[in-house]
Amino acid sequence: MRVKCVLCDKIDKLDDHLPLAKRLRNRPIHTYMCDECYERIRERTEARKDTGSFQLSFKKKEENEWI
Repeated sequence: MRVKCVLCDKIDKLDDHLPLAKRLRNRPIHTYMCDECYERIRERTEARKDTGSFQLSFKKKEENEWI
């Protein structure tokens, strides 16, 4: 299966039997990101977390014992 990275437009080949290939084929809303882009985003996110000013956009929900 040929896939294209959403960030750098690099075209890769995936084995048709991999879980990622099946997920991309069956659910078109899922997107593919190459390993280089994934690692770059992971490193930059970790660097932002280390600065202390990184905040998630969603808040954790408190568990209610009565529900």
